[in-house]
Amino acid sequence: MNDIKLIMFSADLSSELPLPFADQGVKAGFPSPAQDYMTDSIDLNRELIRHPATTFYARADGDSMKDCGIDDGDLLVIDKSLDPLDGDIVVAYIDGEFTLKTVRFDEKENCIWLVPANEEYSPIKITEENDFLIWGVLTYNIKRQLRKGR
Repeated sequence: MNDIKLIMFSADLSSELPLPFADQGVKAGFPSPAQDYMTDSIDLNRELIRHPATTFYARADGDSMKDCGIDDGDLLVIDKSLDPLDGDIVVAYIDGEFTLKTVRFDEKENCIWLVPANEEYSPIKITEENDFLIWGVLTYNIKRQLRKGR
């Protein structure tokens, strides 16, 4: 088992790539002629990034968040300008390392918990003794659907 490590990239918004967009949605039940509804285009930079100066990408490396749908190799969009709320998935810096976990604010114990989404890992209790910073909040998780190598 590998805890999630992050390989980070800055968001480059210097280019645009408008792609056809099926604005009526794509049915997950019976087939429909989706091509008939492709009337508009969408730019993923504009769709996924609200705060360009504070947004970056990271690639998930590990399996500690697999039970919430974040798998090894997923591309993550993280916004450093957002204030984390209880239950958000965050990139946290703790004692010299970055990790991706769900944040829980525990008012009873006056501490913060970083909670993995894989029962093979234990929650991490953050106290005043830790060198700790919530670096950003996960806004999107982009998954590869094709098998690796394709």
